[in-house]
Amino acid sequence: MGKTVFVDLTHPFSAEIPRWPYFDKPVIDNTHTMAKGGVLTQKITCTMHTGTHCDAPRHVMEYEFDGRRARYTHEMPIDAYTGQAVVLKIDIEPWGLITDKHLDEACKKYGVDQKKLKGKIICLNTGMHRLFDDTKAYYHYAAGTGIEAGKWFVKNKVKCVAMDSQALDHPLHTAMGNNGMTRMNLLGATGKPITEEYIELFGEEAYAKFDKFTYIKLYGEKAYHDYAGDLEDIGVWGTWEPCHKEMLGHGIVGVENLGGDLDKIIPGRWFRFNCFPLRWYLGDGSMARVAAEVDEKDIDPSVPDRTYAYGGTGYGFPEGNGDSGLEYMQRLFNRNKKGKKK
Repeated sequence: MGKTVFVDLTHPFSAEIPRWPYFDKPVIDNTHTMAKGGVLTQKITCTMHTGTHCDAPRHVMEYEFDGRRARYTHEMPIDAYTGQAVVLKIDIEPWGLITDKHLDEACKKYGVDQKKLKGKIICLNTGMHRLFDDTKAYYHYAAGTGIEAGKWFVKNKVKCVAMDSQALDHPLHTAMGNNGMTRMNLLGATGKPITEEYIELFGEEAYAKFDKFTYIKLYGEKAYHDYAGDLEDIGVWGTWEPCHKEMLGHGIVGVENLGGDLDKIIPGRWFRFNCFPLRWYLGDGSMARVAAEVDEKDIDPSVPDRTYAYGGTGYGFPEGNGDSGLEYMQRLFNRNKKGKKK
């Protein structure tokens, strides 16, 4: 075993940090300054689900699958977000829905034995962390998970899943689409609602997985119950953040907006994942500093240190070691209505 190195997996925090479409802007103020008081003391007002952060069950549901009242942050085990982990690099097209098949394929490709995932942490590298910015590319058009992936995590009895995208769920499973109490159905790059864009690109049958009423219209009540009935049976909307609920409802916690030097960790290699939320009484989640302890032989030496160029700077820049969000969207829209690449 070689030297152990620390790898930062956290996006930098500031008042200008990219944030979810209807979240408030962080406010950072000074209570004391060096010039006035000889000390620097600052205060922050911020939604705790900003940047790299943890989710607790109470964030998305009233009851877990075993009937207990959904737990708050302080009720989760101290090591719920920390432990032995592995990176799975997911091969997925822009705006793609990550399913159990993608996870099976990643395990096979990187030699990860699914029988050894019990009690472990999975870090998904979809490449979305390279697009972290206040853009449609990162928020509207992210690749993401849904019901099938959530059930896969439960089946394999992992204890935590950390994702490098805007949420534990695909954007169309969230209130950015046609789910949730706010149901924003945001306008996309073409000026049409993103739900309409998705149907034009992938077809109504593919979109049905994100919309309860479309699913029932196309396939019937019984088929919908087979698809999302376990969620509906505990009183939650089956296509609204279903991966969140499958995971958290079974005690599997999540980390969102994983970033930093994630690309440096070679997929399929085991390492220690360190993540601790605040010990917040009645908390629904918490911003966190996330770092990996990795054997130096499991670091890809060809990957440069991550630098950031966000906060009013627009799409990705070469110095940010990231893909261009504009190019990402061009790849997405360069397809016909059947979802085949031109």
